[in-house]
Amino acid sequence: MGEVQVHALRGISLEIQRGEFVAIMGASGSGKSTLMNILGCLDRPTSGRYFLDGVDVSGMSKEELARIRNRKLGFVFQHFNLLARTSALENVELPTVYAGVPPEERTRRAREALERVGLGERAEHHPSQLSGGQQQRVAIARALVNNPQIVLADEPTGNLDSRTSVEIMEILQRLNEEQELTVVIVTHETDIAHYAKRAIEFRDGRVRRDQVIEKRLVAHEVLASLPTREEMDAEEETEAKV
Repeated sequence: MGEVQVHALRGISLEIQRGEFVAIMGASGSGKSTLMNILGCLDRPTSGRYFLDGVDVSGMSKEELARIRNRKLGFVFQHFNLLARTSALENVELPTVYAGVPPEERTRRAREALERVGLGERAEHHPSQLSGGQQQRVAIARALVNNPQIVLADEPTGNLDSRTSVEIMEILQRLNEEQELTVVIVTHETDIAHYAKRAIEFRDGRVRRDQVIEKRLVAHEVLASLPTREEMDAEEETEAKV
């Protein structure tokens, strides 16, 4: 029996401009994860070409792609991927170690990145001492520490409650709008996609829909309409006593 070729993506043509906020959507097996891996220089396309910042990276070696990932890309994952026995600060420092940044500069950058996501006071905490939302903030800080041009987030709210999900989207919106950082997220949640400016939906390896989101959600406005963390905790305590 010969090998069966499976085409995860089929003849797609996409362009993402600097400063965009794009949501990639689709069911399992639709091709969205394959696209994310190509965008993140984790995989190379078997045919066609991929230009990143005007440079064709399709035929680059693994070593060349690794250098590009470390210089130009930041990654955020659904399961955080933090080292359990390492502080938040040290987790955030990791990409700078691979980049050969001097120790003092590594620490400065990591503290600054944690400040940007509101966790400056939690720098010495380990992941087990942080909530899920705080761990995802550490992951975002880690993605920012080398000052990337693009942040790629794969289901960044998949393991979080509703309010925490909006808090994470508020950070990503703020980074996109205030610093013109290009943000690309993969999500299966329609409401999360509406925090982006553009949604691209995949089906069977092809682009089914590519459109500007007209009724975009603004995270800080949504947060203002939700119960505060203290109110949620108080409600849980009341329910526990009943």
